[in-house]
Amino acid sequence: MENAAVRTQALRKEFGGGVVALEGLDLAVAPHTVYGLLGPNGAGKSTLVRVLSTLTRPTSGRAVVAGHDVAREPGKVREAIGLTGQSAALDKGLTGRENLRIFGKLSRLGARGARRRADDLLERFDLGEAGDRLAGTYSGGMLRRLDLIASLLRAPRLLFLDEPTTGLDPRSRLGVWDIVRELVADGTTVLLTTQYLEEADQLASAAAVIDHGRLIAEGGPDELKSRIGSHIDVELESAGQLPGAMAVLERLTGQRPDADGVRLVVAAVGEVPPLPRIVRELDAAGVVIRDAGIRRPSLDDVFLSLTGKPAGGDQTLGAVA
Repeated sequence: MENAAVRTQALRKEFGGGVVALEGLDLAVAPHTVYGLLGPNGAGKSTLVRVLSTLTRPTSGRAVVAGHDVAREPGKVREAIGLTGQSAALDKGLTGRENLRIFGKLSRLGARGARRRADDLLERFDLGEAGDRLAGTYSGGMLRRLDLIASLLRAPRLLFLDEPTTGLDPRSRLGVWDIVRELVADGTTVLLTTQYLEEADQLASAAAVIDHGRLIAEGGPDELKSRIGSHIDVELESAGQLPGAMAVLERLTGQRPDADGVRLVVAAVGEVPPLPRIVRELDAAGVVIRDAGIRRPSLDDVFLSLTGKPAGGDQTLGAVA
């Protein structure tokens, strides 16, 4: 991908004591998209974000962000990116507007530029009326929005979001999702780490699953889910129907069903037979069913299948994770 917003080649990060956080990682992130980073605790996601945002240097390999090498041109990389961690880095004794103006000045926008940019973003993200209230009076969702605004003051080409909705209620989470979609529509590239696989499913056009510092799968959410296929669930009227039902399902799918009492589950690898056909075939074989359905895999299923672990929260940007 010649115009990748982020590209890594054989990227490795080793800490003292022989701890390897990243092991030969190759990634390419398309511009103007949301790219999800998924993996269990300790997989290396936050270490990758730290390397890409120039907070730590790689041991070997190469990483290029917004066209600049993170090791050779860290200043250029920092000019192009925004970074939001799990905890809002805000002074709750100041108003929202005052917080943003300080961040703007630190970003070398100047007093006038910082004030104008802060006012514009507060209105855009529905915090205009709350801008003159102390940040300590904000809800969790409002603080998260304010923290996102702080990372956008310089209109970054690339935004790193590390667990942006951790701890938020469902309504606030949906609000952050809307903001992310707006940013991408305006041309920002977003690199997202998240413990909520539904979040990646909703936002990301592509995702990487990382485990033990290695890339173990990559692709769009639908592409990743297609790797493990769907499951057909059938509940029978009685256990006496098991032999006939198993024979039908095995013929239709080529897979031996798993039986649990009067319930059968079978993985459908490849093309899934339509549910009406499944029901007709069972009926023709004299099998009486109570219920039948096809369960499409979720990213949670993919995650568990690939890593052998359930999805869980990652460490903060300050940790080796």
